[in-house]
Amino acid sequence: MKNIKYNQDGTVSMTSELESRLSDIEKEARTAVTELIGIADLKAGDIFVVGCSTSEVTGNLIGHASVLPVAKAVFDGIYPILKEKGIFLAAQCCEHLNRALIIERECAERYGLEAVSVRPMPKAGGSFATVTYEAFERPTAVESIRANAGIDIGGTLIGMHLRSVAVPVRLSISKIGDAPIICARTRPKFIGGSRAVYE
Repeated sequence: MKNIKYNQDGTVSMTSELESRLSDIEKEARTAVTELIGIADLKAGDIFVVGCSTSEVTGNLIGHASVLPVAKAVFDGIYPILKEKGIFLAAQCCEHLNRALIIERECAERYGLEAVSVRPMPKAGGSFATVTYEAFERPTAVESIRANAGIDIGGTLIGMHLRSVAVPVRLSISKIGDAPIICARTRPKFIGGSRAVYE
């Protein structure tokens, strides 16, 4: 495994090389979210979904090297920007929780989303969802959401939680750590055919 080591108790710890990269990972996450907010023209009350494989950020295979400090670096790069602008963060859990999402209760209440009962952990939900859960004031899990935009960090498949129609977005960076990122904004569907007029 790259950039990590397994301890005798089965937990994962970082190499000194990875520790030295945490500030760069945070900066890359901040750059990505800032650029995407601008391109997607997001406003207060919009929802921004993030799927993040810390395994991929560290250069490992998704689902095999969950690292909480890496998740915190990504979270610290993303969340303050969203919070400042009044945009809701939806942190996608891993496949073991069926890609449920962690959101603030205020978001669930605003959009009429039904809560489910689960608390993410690094090995069942993922490190990013775990860090988000611990940082939120009133964390709530929901099974699905329709986000206005989002970042997929490391191939976590956020598309199921985006509104129609998803539009790919290219940023000035293509990776956070070693993980490739895919970004998307959404737009309303065009309907009505050849005689329709669109704004």
